[in-house]
Amino acid sequence: MKKRIIALVLSSLMLLATACGPNNNTTSTTESSSAAESTQAEGIAKEDIMVGFVYIGDINDGGYTQAHDAGRLALEAEGITCAYVENVAEDQTAVTSAIENLISEGCNVIYTNSFGYGPYTKEMAAKYPEVYFGHATGGEYTDNMTTYMGKVYEARYLSGIVAGMKTKTNKIGYVAAYNFGEVIRGINAFALGVKSVNPDATVEVAFTSTWYDPAIEKQAAQTLLNKGCDVMAQHQDSTATQKAAEEAGAFAIGYNKSTPDAAPNAYLTAPLFHWEKFYTSDVAAIIDGTWKAQFVWDGLSTGMVSLDDLTDLCEEGTQAKVDAAKAGILDGSLVIFKGEIKDNEGNVKVKEGETMEDMDIWGMDWFVDNVIGSAK
Repeated sequence: MKKRIIALVLSSLMLLATACGPNNNTTSTTESSSAAESTQAEGIAKEDIMVGFVYIGDINDGGYTQAHDAGRLALEAEGITCAYVENVAEDQTAVTSAIENLISEGCNVIYTNSFGYGPYTKEMAAKYPEVYFGHATGGEYTDNMTTYMGKVYEARYLSGIVAGMKTKTNKIGYVAAYNFGEVIRGINAFALGVKSVNPDATVEVAFTSTWYDPAIEKQAAQTLLNKGCDVMAQHQDSTATQKAAEEAGAFAIGYNKSTPDAAPNAYLTAPLFHWEKFYTSDVAAIIDGTWKAQFVWDGLSTGMVSLDDLTDLCEEGTQAKVDAAKAGILDGSLVIFKGEIKDNEGNVKVKEGETMEDMDIWGMDWFVDNVIGSAK
Protein backbone atom coordinates (compact mmCIF):
# COMPACT_ATOMS: atom_id res chain seq x y z
CA MET A 1 0.00 0.00 0.00
CA LYS A 2 1.39 3.36 -1.03
CA LYS A 3 2.65 5.46 1.81
CA ARG A 4 2.89 9.18 1.32
CA ILE A 5 4.93 11.24 3.70
CA ILE A 6 3.80 14.83 3.94
CA ALA A 7 6.49 17.17 2.68
CA LEU A 8 8.59 18.72 5.37
CA VAL A 9 8.63 22.47 5.82
CA LEU A 10 12.24 22.90 4.88
CA SER A 11 14.80 25.62 4.54
CA SER A 12 15.61 27.39 1.32
CA LEU A 13 17.80 26.06 -1.47
CA MET A 14 21.49 26.26 -0.65
CA LEU A 15 23.92 27.85 -3.07
CA LEU A 16 25.49 25.24 -5.30
CA ALA A 17 28.89 26.69 -4.60
CA THR A 18 28.77 24.94 -1.25
CA ALA A 19 28.01 21.56 -2.80
CA CYS A 20 30.41 18.98 -4.15
CA GLY A 21 31.03 19.82 -7.81
CA PRO A 22 30.13 17.35 -10.56
CA ASN A 23 33.73 16.89 -11.63
CA ASN A 24 35.06 16.39 -8.11
CA ASN A 25 35.42 12.94 -6.51
CA THR A 26 34.02 11.23 -9.58
CA THR A 27 34.88 7.85 -11.00
CA SER A 28 35.42 6.77 -14.57
CA THR A 29 32.55 5.32 -16.58
CA THR A 30 32.02 3.25 -19.71
CA GLU A 31 29.28 3.82 -22.31
CA SER A 32 26.81 2.13 -19.98
CA SER A 33 28.11 2.08 -16.43
CA SER A 34 31.27 1.46 -14.47
CA ALA A 35 32.46 -1.79 -13.01
CA ALA A 36 31.32 -2.08 -9.41
CA GLU A 37 33.59 -1.73 -6.43
CA SER A 38 31.18 -3.25 -3.93
CA THR A 39 28.10 -5.45 -3.66
CA GLN A 40 25.48 -5.82 -0.96
CA ALA A 41 25.77 -9.51 -0.16
CA GLU A 42 22.38 -11.13 0.22
CA GLY A 43 19.79 -8.82 -1.30
CA ILE A 44 16.27 -8.31 0.04
CA ALA A 45 13.15 -10.35 -0.65
CA LYS A 46 10.63 -8.44 -2.76
CA GLU A 47 7.99 -8.50 -0.03
CA ASP A 48 10.46 -6.99 2.43
CA ILE A 49 11.58 -4.07 0.25
CA MET A 50 10.35 -0.56 0.88
CA VAL A 51 11.74 2.14 -1.38
CA GLY A 52 11.90 5.77 -0.30
CA PHE A 53 12.35 8.76 -2.61
CA VAL A 54 13.60 12.21 -1.66
CA TYR A 55 12.40 14.78 -4.23
CA ILE A 56 13.55 18.33 -4.92
CA GLY A 57 10.12 19.33 -6.21
CA ASP A 58 6.49 18.37 -6.35
CA ILE A 59 5.43 15.09 -7.97
CA ASN A 60 3.10 17.08 -10.24
CA ASP A 61 5.65 19.71 -11.27
CA GLY A 62 5.24 18.83 -14.96
CA GLY A 63 8.97 18.18 -15.27
CA TYR A 64 11.96 16.78 -13.41
CA THR A 65 10.38 15.45 -10.21
CA GLN A 66 7.35 14.09 -12.02
CA ALA A 67 9.69 12.24 -14.38
CA HIS A 68 11.41 10.64 -11.39
CA ASP A 69 8.07 9.84 -9.81
CA ALA A 70 7.21 7.79 -12.90
CA GLY A 71 9.90 5.46 -11.59
CA ARG A 72 8.15 5.17 -8.23
CA LEU A 73 4.87 4.39 -9.97
CA ALA A 74 6.60 1.74 -12.09
CA LEU A 75 7.91 0.08 -8.94
CA GLU A 76 4.50 0.17 -7.30
CA ALA A 77 3.01 -1.41 -10.43
CA GLU A 78 5.42 -4.31 -9.81
CA GLY A 79 4.18 -4.68 -6.24
CA ILE A 80 7.04 -2.80 -4.55
CA THR A 81 6.05 -0.67 -1.54
CA CYS A 82 7.23 2.93 -1.87
CA ALA A 83 7.18 6.20 0.04
CA TYR A 84 8.34 9.69 -0.83
CA VAL A 85 9.05 13.16 0.51
CA GLU A 86 8.49 16.16 -1.76
CA ASN A 87 9.97 19.67 -1.88
CA VAL A 88 13.14 18.90 0.05
CA ALA A 89 15.68 21.72 -0.01
CA GLU A 90 19.33 21.05 -0.88
CA ASP A 91 20.71 21.50 2.62
CA GLN A 92 22.00 19.10 5.23
CA THR A 93 19.17 19.40 7.74
CA ALA A 94 16.47 19.01 5.13
CA VAL A 95 18.01 16.03 3.37
CA THR A 96 19.11 14.10 6.44
CA SER A 97 15.73 14.67 8.11
CA ALA A 98 13.89 13.41 5.03
CA ILE A 99 16.08 10.30 4.86
CA GLU A 100 15.72 9.64 8.60
CA ASN A 101 11.95 9.90 8.30
CA LEU A 102 11.87 7.46 5.40
CA ILE A 103 14.05 4.96 7.23
CA SER A 104 11.85 5.28 10.33
CA GLU A 105 8.89 4.41 8.11
CA GLY A 106 10.66 1.19 7.17
CA CYS A 107 12.48 2.10 3.94
CA ASN A 108 15.56 -0.01 3.27
CA VAL A 109 16.22 1.47 -0.18
CA ILE A 110 16.60 5.26 -0.54
CA TYR A 111 16.89 7.34 -3.73
CA THR A 112 17.61 11.08 -3.65
CA ASN A 113 16.91 12.90 -6.90
CA SER A 114 18.81 16.20 -6.88
CA PHE A 115 22.47 17.09 -7.41
CA GLY A 116 22.84 19.07 -4.19
CA TYR A 117 21.72 16.08 -2.12
CA GLY A 118 24.98 14.28 -2.89
CA PRO A 119 27.15 14.93 0.19
CA TYR A 120 24.23 14.39 2.57
CA THR A 121 23.16 11.17 0.88
CA LYS A 122 26.74 9.94 1.22
CA GLU A 123 26.73 10.91 4.90
CA MET A 124 23.54 8.95 5.52
CA ALA A 125 24.80 5.98 3.54
CA ALA A 126 27.76 5.80 5.91
CA LYS A 127 25.43 6.03 8.90
CA TYR A 128 23.15 3.27 7.60
CA PRO A 129 25.40 0.71 5.86
CA GLU A 130 22.59 -1.86 5.75
CA VAL A 131 20.42 0.45 3.59
CA TYR A 132 20.81 0.68 -0.20
CA PHE A 133 21.20 4.25 -1.44
CA GLY A 134 21.11 5.88 -4.86
CA HIS A 135 21.87 9.51 -5.76
CA ALA A 136 20.74 11.01 -9.05
CA THR A 137 22.92 13.33 -11.19
CA GLY A 138 26.01 13.16 -8.99
CA GLY A 139 29.31 11.49 -9.77
CA GLU A 140 30.40 9.78 -6.56
CA TYR A 141 29.46 6.33 -5.30
CA THR A 142 30.39 4.44 -2.13
CA ASP A 143 30.02 0.91 -0.74
CA ASN A 144 26.24 1.09 -0.38
CA MET A 145 25.45 4.11 -2.57
CA THR A 146 25.25 4.12 -6.34
CA THR A 147 24.96 7.21 -8.52
CA TYR A 148 22.96 7.49 -11.72
CA MET A 149 22.36 9.89 -14.58
CA GLY A 150 21.20 9.79 -18.19
CA LYS A 151 23.29 11.04 -21.10
CA VAL A 152 20.55 13.49 -21.88
CA TYR A 153 23.02 15.59 -23.85
CA GLU A 154 22.51 13.07 -26.68
CA ALA A 155 18.80 13.90 -26.81
CA ARG A 156 19.59 17.59 -26.39
CA TYR A 157 21.73 17.46 -29.54
CA LEU A 158 18.73 16.08 -31.42
CA SER A 159 16.48 18.80 -29.98
CA GLY A 160 19.03 21.37 -31.17
CA ILE A 161 18.45 20.15 -34.71
CA VAL A 162 14.73 20.79 -34.22
CA ALA A 163 15.38 24.31 -32.92
CA GLY A 164 17.96 25.15 -35.57
CA MET A 165 15.57 24.25 -38.35
CA LYS A 166 12.66 26.14 -36.79
CA THR A 167 14.21 29.53 -35.98
CA LYS A 168 13.64 32.38 -38.42
CA THR A 169 15.55 35.05 -36.47
CA ASN A 170 18.55 32.74 -35.90
CA LYS A 171 18.26 33.66 -32.22
CA ILE A 172 17.49 30.80 -29.86
CA GLY A 173 17.05 31.30 -26.12
CA TYR A 174 17.97 28.87 -23.35
CA VAL A 175 16.76 29.27 -19.76
CA ALA A 176 19.14 27.36 -17.49
CA ALA A 177 19.36 26.69 -13.78
CA TYR A 178 23.04 26.75 -12.78
CA ASN A 179 26.39 27.10 -14.52
CA PHE A 180 27.98 23.74 -13.80
CA GLY A 181 28.80 20.61 -15.76
CA GLU A 182 25.38 18.95 -16.00
CA VAL A 183 23.78 22.09 -17.38
CA ILE A 184 26.71 23.28 -19.48
CA ARG A 185 27.23 20.03 -21.37
CA GLY A 186 23.53 20.01 -22.24
CA ILE A 187 23.66 23.56 -23.56
CA ASN A 188 26.75 22.74 -25.61
CA ALA A 189 25.25 19.60 -27.11
CA PHE A 190 22.07 21.50 -27.95
CA ALA A 191 24.08 24.30 -29.56
CA LEU A 192 26.11 21.82 -31.61
CA GLY A 193 22.85 20.27 -32.80
CA VAL A 194 21.66 23.73 -33.81
CA LYS A 195 24.93 24.40 -35.61
CA SER A 196 24.77 21.12 -37.55
CA VAL A 197 21.73 22.36 -39.48
CA ASN A 198 22.00 26.14 -39.09
CA PRO A 199 25.53 27.52 -38.66
CA ASP A 200 24.18 31.09 -38.57
CA ALA A 201 22.06 30.57 -35.44
CA THR A 202 23.15 31.44 -31.90
CA VAL A 203 21.97 30.16 -28.53
CA GLU A 204 21.75 32.79 -25.78
CA VAL A 205 21.70 31.55 -22.19
CA ALA A 206 20.00 33.08 -19.16
CA PHE A 207 20.80 31.51 -15.78
CA THR A 208 18.17 31.60 -13.02
CA SER A 209 20.05 30.10 -10.02
CA THR A 210 17.08 27.89 -9.26
CA TRP A 211 15.90 24.47 -10.38
CA TYR A 212 12.24 25.28 -9.93
CA ASP A 213 10.66 28.69 -9.70
CA PRO A 214 8.12 29.26 -12.47
CA ALA A 215 8.04 33.03 -11.93
CA ILE A 216 11.81 33.42 -12.21
CA GLU A 217 11.98 31.01 -15.15
CA LYS A 218 9.27 32.90 -16.99
CA GLN A 219 10.96 36.25 -16.36
CA ALA A 220 14.25 34.90 -17.76
CA ALA A 221 12.43 33.54 -20.80
CA GLN A 222 10.72 36.88 -21.43
CA THR A 223 14.08 38.66 -21.33
CA LEU A 224 15.38 36.37 -24.08
CA LEU A 225 12.18 36.63 -26.09
CA ASN A 226 12.45 40.41 -25.93
CA LYS A 227 15.88 40.10 -27.53
CA GLY A 228 14.35 38.43 -30.57
CA CYS A 229 14.67 34.77 -29.69
CA ASP A 230 11.93 32.87 -31.49
CA VAL A 231 12.67 29.37 -30.18
CA MET A 232 13.22 28.68 -26.48
CA ALA A 233 14.90 25.75 -24.73
CA GLN A 234 15.35 25.06 -21.04
CA HIS A 235 17.18 23.25 -18.26
CA GLN A 236 14.49 23.94 -15.66
CA ASP A 237 11.95 21.83 -13.83
CA SER A 238 8.74 23.66 -14.78
CA THR A 239 6.96 24.45 -18.04
CA ALA A 240 7.17 28.23 -17.48
CA THR A 241 9.60 28.76 -20.38
CA GLN A 242 7.27 26.93 -22.75
CA LYS A 243 4.30 29.00 -21.62
CA ALA A 244 6.25 32.23 -22.02
CA ALA A 245 7.20 31.23 -25.55
CA GLU A 246 3.59 30.52 -26.45
CA GLU A 247 2.42 33.86 -25.07
CA ALA A 248 5.04 35.59 -27.22
CA GLY A 249 4.13 33.69 -30.37
CA ALA A 250 7.44 31.81 -30.28
CA PHE A 251 8.24 28.09 -30.06
CA ALA A 252 9.66 25.89 -27.33
CA ILE A 253 11.74 22.82 -26.60
CA GLY A 254 10.66 21.24 -23.31
CA TYR A 255 12.62 19.09 -20.89
CA ASN A 256 12.30 16.02 -18.64
CA LYS A 257 8.75 15.08 -19.56
CA SER A 258 6.48 15.25 -22.58
CA THR A 259 4.37 18.40 -22.07
CA PRO A 260 2.68 19.36 -25.36
CA ASP A 261 -0.49 20.30 -23.50
CA ALA A 262 1.35 22.95 -21.45
CA ALA A 263 1.93 25.11 -24.54
CA PRO A 264 0.15 23.46 -27.47
CA ASN A 265 0.85 26.33 -29.87
CA ALA A 266 4.58 26.41 -29.05
CA TYR A 267 5.78 22.92 -28.11
CA LEU A 268 8.09 21.26 -30.65
CA THR A 269 9.62 18.35 -28.71
CA ALA A 270 11.70 17.68 -25.59
CA PRO A 271 14.69 15.67 -24.38
CA LEU A 272 13.24 13.11 -21.97
CA PHE A 273 14.53 11.04 -19.07
CA HIS A 274 13.17 7.56 -18.43
CA TRP A 275 14.18 7.17 -14.80
CA GLU A 276 11.96 4.12 -14.45
CA LYS A 277 14.56 2.22 -16.52
CA PHE A 278 17.07 2.72 -13.74
CA TYR A 279 14.77 2.32 -10.74
CA THR A 280 13.19 -0.94 -11.84
CA SER A 281 16.52 -2.51 -12.83
CA ASP A 282 18.30 -1.32 -9.66
CA VAL A 283 15.59 -2.70 -7.37
CA ALA A 284 15.55 -5.96 -9.33
CA ALA A 285 19.29 -6.26 -8.69
CA ILE A 286 18.70 -5.70 -4.97
CA ILE A 287 16.11 -8.46 -4.94
CA ASP A 288 18.26 -11.01 -6.76
CA GLY A 289 21.43 -10.18 -4.87
CA THR A 290 23.42 -8.83 -7.80
CA TRP A 291 23.30 -5.15 -6.82
CA LYS A 292 26.55 -3.25 -7.27
CA ALA A 293 27.56 0.21 -6.18
CA GLN A 294 28.45 1.95 -9.42
CA PHE A 295 28.34 5.07 -11.54
CA VAL A 296 25.58 4.66 -14.12
CA TRP A 297 25.52 7.08 -17.07
CA ASP A 298 23.37 5.65 -19.85
CA GLY A 299 22.05 7.27 -23.00
CA LEU A 300 19.93 6.71 -26.10
CA SER A 301 21.23 3.20 -26.63
CA THR A 302 19.69 1.88 -23.41
CA GLY A 303 16.49 3.93 -23.48
CA MET A 304 17.50 5.92 -20.41
CA VAL A 305 16.93 9.09 -22.45
CA SER A 306 15.05 9.85 -25.64
CA LEU A 307 13.66 12.68 -27.73
CA ASP A 308 9.92 13.18 -27.53
CA ASP A 309 7.78 12.86 -30.66
CA LEU A 310 7.98 15.91 -32.87
CA THR A 311 4.81 17.95 -33.14
CA ASP A 312 3.29 19.28 -36.34
CA LEU A 313 4.79 22.69 -35.52
CA CYS A 314 8.25 21.48 -36.53
CA GLU A 315 9.70 22.47 -39.89
CA GLU A 316 9.27 20.13 -42.82
CA GLY A 317 12.18 17.73 -43.08
CA THR A 318 13.06 17.91 -39.39
CA GLN A 319 12.15 14.31 -38.63
CA ALA A 320 14.49 13.00 -41.30
CA LYS A 321 17.38 15.09 -39.94
CA VAL A 322 16.69 13.92 -36.38
CA ASP A 323 16.43 10.29 -37.43
CA ALA A 324 19.73 10.44 -39.32
CA ALA A 325 21.53 12.05 -36.37
CA LYS A 326 20.08 9.56 -33.90
CA ALA A 327 21.17 6.66 -36.08
CA GLY A 328 24.66 8.18 -36.22
CA ILE A 329 24.87 8.53 -32.46
CA LEU A 330 23.75 4.94 -32.00
CA ASP A 331 26.14 3.41 -34.53
CA GLY A 332 29.04 5.65 -33.52
CA SER A 333 29.38 7.50 -36.81
CA LEU A 334 28.24 10.75 -35.15
CA VAL A 335 30.24 11.72 -32.08
CA ILE A 336 28.78 14.88 -30.59
CA PHE A 337 31.90 16.17 -28.88
CA LYS A 338 34.44 15.45 -31.60
CA GLY A 339 36.83 18.19 -32.76
CA GLU A 340 37.48 20.64 -33.95
CA ILE A 341 35.45 22.45 -31.32
CA LYS A 342 36.15 26.02 -30.21
CA ASP A 343 34.77 27.80 -27.20
CA ASN A 344 32.96 31.12 -27.47
CA GLU A 345 36.19 32.98 -26.75
CA GLY A 346 37.88 31.51 -29.83
CA ASN A 347 40.02 28.91 -28.08
CA VAL A 348 40.32 25.41 -29.55
CA LYS A 349 39.02 23.08 -26.84
CA VAL A 350 38.92 19.86 -28.87
CA LYS A 351 41.40 19.47 -31.69
CA GLU A 352 40.42 18.26 -35.15
CA GLY A 353 39.76 14.53 -35.07
CA GLU A 354 39.98 14.23 -31.29
CA THR A 355 37.09 13.12 -29.09
CA MET A 356 36.27 14.26 -25.58
CA GLU A 357 36.39 11.60 -22.87
CA ASP A 358 33.30 11.02 -20.73
CA MET A 359 34.71 12.70 -17.66
CA ASP A 360 35.75 15.75 -19.65
CA ILE A 361 32.20 16.01 -20.95
CA TRP A 362 30.87 15.49 -17.41
CA GLY A 363 32.84 18.41 -16.00
CA MET A 364 32.52 20.94 -18.86
CA ASP A 365 33.02 24.54 -17.76
CA TRP A 366 33.04 26.38 -21.11
CA PHE A 367 30.59 27.15 -23.90
CA VAL A 368 30.94 26.22 -27.57
CA ASP A 369 31.33 29.03 -30.06
CA ASN A 370 27.70 29.60 -31.05
CA VAL A 371 26.58 30.12 -27.44
CA ILE A 372 26.12 33.64 -26.08
CA GLY A 373 26.83 33.82 -22.37
CA SER A 374 29.41 32.86 -19.78
CA ALA A 375 29.83 29.40 -18.29
CA LYS A 376 31.84 30.76 -15.34
